[in-house]
Amino acid sequence: MGLFGKKKAEKTEKPEEKQMEKQVEKQPDRQTEKKPYIRGAGGTIVTKSILNGTSKLKWLFRQEAGQGNGWVAFGDTDSQEYVNDANNMAIVDFNTLIDIEPAVANVFYMPMGSDLEFRCDKTGKYFVDTRSGKEIREPVKHPAQIAFEKNLKFLNKETYPTEFFHGLFTKNDKTDVFIAGNVDFPTGEVVLADPLAYLGSQYETVLEKKIPAGSYPVELSVCQSKIAGLRFAAARLPISDKQAAGYEIAMPKGKKREDFGKPGVFTFFGVDTGLACIADAQISGEYRAFFENWQKENPGKNKYTDYFAALFQKSYEDHPEVQNPGGSFLEWKLPGTGHSMVMFASGMGDGIYSGYWGLDEKGEPVCLVALFMNPEYF
Repeated sequence: MGLFGKKKAEKTEKPEEKQMEKQVEKQPDRQTEKKPYIRGAGGTIVTKSILNGTSKLKWLFRQEAGQGNGWVAFGDTDSQEYVNDANNMAIVDFNTLIDIEPAVANVFYMPMGSDLEFRCDKTGKYFVDTRSGKEIREPVKHPAQIAFEKNLKFLNKETYPTEFFHGLFTKNDKTDVFIAGNVDFPTGEVVLADPLAYLGSQYETVLEKKIPAGSYPVELSVCQSKIAGLRFAAARLPISDKQAAGYEIAMPKGKKREDFGKPGVFTFFGVDTGLACIADAQISGEYRAFFENWQKENPGKNKYTDYFAALFQKSYEDHPEVQNPGGSFLEWKLPGTGHSMVMFASGMGDGIYSGYWGLDEKGEPVCLVALFMNPEYF
């Protein structure tokens, strides 16, 4: 690294660093009239030589306890004496640095402690990790995007280890458990669906196995992720007090487990509004009838915006500790019938998800799990 190695190594220890934080000039955001490349990118310390064009970007590193987002940029003509003077530094939005050198957008999501050298040669513009020597020529993905892509590959398999399902509903450093409400099953015929987009339609997924008629709680596996925020990793419908000895994918009505993977056999249910539910087939019909009538009485109005939004907000106000602003789950009774159902956010949002039966040693269902996320990725 050379010139700035000592300066950077001592950044969190030297007394003059605190003085610099007080003296660094806050520069006007040169991107105020433009759409930001990265929303919420945060403040970045940049030498004024880069900002006024007397030097070109050369060094870029990210401090654990730095100003703003931690990124600091030095120019190719900046001396040690120059960067030691806080008057030669400014704090700007990271998008301003992108405006000067677009290549920096590729490395924005690199972790704290990153130490990079910028190069421009006949092969193009790129960064080199000064510790590993690795060249960085492609955009570095946001950690949440990396986790999301891993999660997509993980979902919708035929089964998973019993310990994995048990871990989802055990309080640990990744997840906690919250009972969102009760669901009525007058017939015991189970439906998995997006309640806003597909419940009560031909696109809901009715399951082959049935459960005893009754009312059951809905348990949510609450994942407090550092990179994705609060998410529901799964929802569970306990059917009995027995512990599941194993799990198998919930097959759609008319299909057996041996049909899994055959052409035209779809075991998942679709989510297009970020919400899911486990409901009774009879209540699905009642739900459809209610909203068909509601739409006639409220032409042009939206089912979520004009009906459910206020109810979700009230749910959030009642339990803000396990929800995102605006509400992440809702226990709701159908007007007229009084039957109860629960809607809940589906992990990372829209996608295709599967249900899994927890079975006792005799192969009888003891619970049903709708799986959205592997918390270990987040």
